This record gives sequence, C-alpha cells and structure tokens, in this order.
Amino acid sequence: MLLSSLGTSIANVALPTLAKAFNVSFQDVQWVVLAYLLAITTLIVSVGKLGDTFGRRRLLLTGIVLFTVASILCGAAPSLAWLIAARALQGLGAAIMMALTMAMVGEAVPKDKTGSAMGLLGTMSAIGTALGPTLGGLLIAALHWQAIFLVNVPLGIVTFVLAYRSLPQDRQSAKGDRPRFDSLGTLLLALTLAAYALAMTLGRGHFGQLNIALLLAAVIGGGLFLLVETRAASPLVRLSMFRSPVLSAGFVMSALVTTVVMATLVVGPFYLSGALGLDAARVGLVMSSGPIVAALTGAPAGRFVDRFGAYRMGTFGLLAMALGAIVLPLLPTSLGIPGYIVPLSVITAGYALFQAANNTAVMTDIRADQRGVISGLLSLSRNLGLITGASAMGAVFAFGSAVSDITTAHAEAVASGMRLTFTVAAALILLALAVSLASRARTKPLLSSKETP
Repeated sequence: MLLSSLGTSIANVALPTLAKAFNVSFQDVQWVVLAYLLAITTLIVSVGKLGDTFGRRRLLLTGIVLFTVASILCGAAPSLAWLIAARALQGLGAAIMMALTMAMVGEAVPKDKTGSAMGLLGTMSAIGTALGPTLGGLLIAALHWQAIFLVNVPLGIVTFVLAYRSLPQDRQSAKGDRPRFDSLGTLLLALTLAAYALAMTLGRGHFGQLNIALLLAAVIGGGLFLLVETRAASPLVRLSMFRSPVLSAGFVMSALVTTVVMATLVVGPFYLSGALGLDAARVGLVMSSGPIVAALTGAPAGRFVDRFGAYRMGTFGLLAMALGAIVLPLLPTSLGIPGYIVPLSVITAGYALFQAANNTAVMTDIRADQRGVISGLLSLSRNLGLITGASAMGAVFAFGSAVSDITTAHAEAVASGMRLTFTVAAALILLALAVSLASRARTKPLLSSKETP
C-alpha cells in the first residue's frame, strides 16, 4: 500500500524537471502522471477478479515484480514515450498491489480487528502520499530525476521478500471448479473507465468536443458492460452484489468523499499562493499538513471503528468533514495560514475516520471468492472520485474566481473561488451523509429479518 501510494505522488514534483530533460511541453509530460493513474483506474477491478479466480498470493507477488521492473525501466527511459509506457506498466503493478492488499488483509485479520487493519492501511497510504513530494524533491536535488523511480527498486525487493515469506499460500482448487474469466466484460469495463478518465483529465480544465465525445463513449460503454454482465455465465462483477445497501452505499460515499479530498489538493496551492501570498516552499509545507494528519489519525481511527462500530464512526467522520468544509469558506483570509490549516486538519482527520469505517463495513461479511473484486471496486470508487474532483472541482474553482487565467487572478478572486469550491464540497459531504442514513434505514429491516427465527 505504501509503495503504490508513493508511486502516485513522487512523480508530480518531477514534472518541470522532466519537461526540461526531454525538451517537451508541460501538457506532454503530464502523461507521466496520467499513464500511471489510467492504468490503475482501468485495471483495478479486473486484477481483483483475477486474484479471486487464480490465487491472490501468486498475483500479488507478480504485481510487486511488475512494479519493481517497471521502476527500473522508468529510470532507464531514453525518451518520454518510453517513460510513459513504463509508467503504465508500473500502474498495472500498483493496481494489483492496491486491490489484493486490502483483500488479503480482510481475509487474514479477525473480524473484530478489521477496523484497526484498515486504519493501518490508510496510514500507510497517507505516509506514501505525504512522503512522495518531499522524497522526490530531495532525490532530484541530490542526484537526478531517474532516482525518483529507481528508489522503488530496493523497496520493491524488500516488499517481495516480506510478501513471499509471510503471505499464506493460495487454496488449491481443481481446474474444473474455476469459473471462466469474463474477458469481454473486462475489456468493456477497461475501455469505459479509460474513456471516462480521459474525458475528465484531457483539455486542462476546458471541457471541449473531445471531452464530450469521450464522456458519451463512457456512457455507451457502461450500458454495454451492464448488458454483458447480466448475460455472462461468470461475470466480472456480479450485479446482484449491489443489492446490498452496505456495499452500494459504501462505493457511492467513497466516490463523493474523495471528490472533496481532491478539491483540497487542487484548490489549496492556488489559494495559498494567490490569496495568502505564500512562496512555493511554504505552500509545500502547508499542503503536507493534510497527509501528515491522515497518517497520524489513520491507526487510531481504525481502533475507534473496532470499538464503537463502523456505521457510528463513519457518520462521525462525515460530520467532521462537513464541519471543516463549512467553516473553511467562512473564515476571513486575514487569519492566514492557521485559518486554512485548522479546517483542513478537521477535514483530513474526518476523512481518515470515514475511510477506516467505510473500508471495514464493505470488506466485512463478504464471500471469500469476492474479496478481490470488491476491494478493486472500492479502490476504483476512490480513484473515480479523485479524477472527477480534479476536473469538476477545478472547474467550480475557476467559475467562482470569475477569471480566465487563475494564475494571474487577484487575491480576492482566488478567495471567492475557494469559498464556492468548499461550499460545493460541504454539499457533497452532506449528500454522502444522506446516503449513509438511507443505507442504514435499508439495512435495519434486513438485519431484523435475519434475526427472526
């Protein structure tokens, strides 16, 4: 979990250096980040299903090897095209690690300790996210851009050794007992997710004809995928699982909440530099406070979930996020850095608590042969939220600022954009809270019917 999160965040800081090294535009070099995210988004559900079908340990070890080898290829890249292709391969390895790590932890840990385990995974993810920019900057300054990829090689080797020695062997099943892999459904889902992700990321905030065409393709692909899954003998995703209010609500809430989290990452740098007048170094320090809070609160949040229950702690986390998102746009810019960090810390701590609770609720009491695909769907919902947040919340920020070029906007315009963005963010959190309450209302009759003799 730490490796895959580190791979996401460490490359961002190197984009200006890579643009100079390969003598390309910033739009071209952005594909170093996009290729990684696209590979994860399009393949994470499929690799989860592969793990359920053919063995999670075997596939997870393969994913670690892929990630490590791809890191070597990234460091040896003689051209941007080579680097982008290697990053896509690295993203495939990361998708395997993300999906199957949570599935294997959910299977190995006793039910009453699931919250603590999920909280610890959240802490590792936050540490990887927080460590990436700092470690990447130090490696580029001390060595060269290649070092940000090659640093994964010793880490990958250590991870492989630990996983090989510690993970339980896959249960052997007769070949005739294995369900057929849904190749058509896998292809349709990958193309649909790729179309949606590209629609949300291409154009640098300008939603043009290509974006609309890709979004339409995603809608059509989604319809075809649902049609294929209803007729497949062994579907990639069993649509009947979405009848569970816990699962369906968990996926929806995860997407909504991570959309808000992405708003803090997209809007934060512009607000801190444009409205508060901070230089790049201080912007980086302030921005690191969010992942640091998440890293510190992840493990305790998991223990709270085990003690007080996933639903109660998930609701408390959403309320904390809503409070932070409501207070942030109300505070005057004259409060400076504390006026931003305090609400941001409340949002981030609330997110850590919600994530531990939601992951625990989704991954508890599910069939053993569905853990991989459900873990993949949970990770997919987060990725879709991040991708949507980067585009949609960025557009809300630009609209609220009422300027054509946000980089040259006055301080008051930037502050206005921030206020509108977090007003929308608060509304999304309240919507997630409503989904949680509706799910609880639907779950109670099911629990009562199960208890009836």
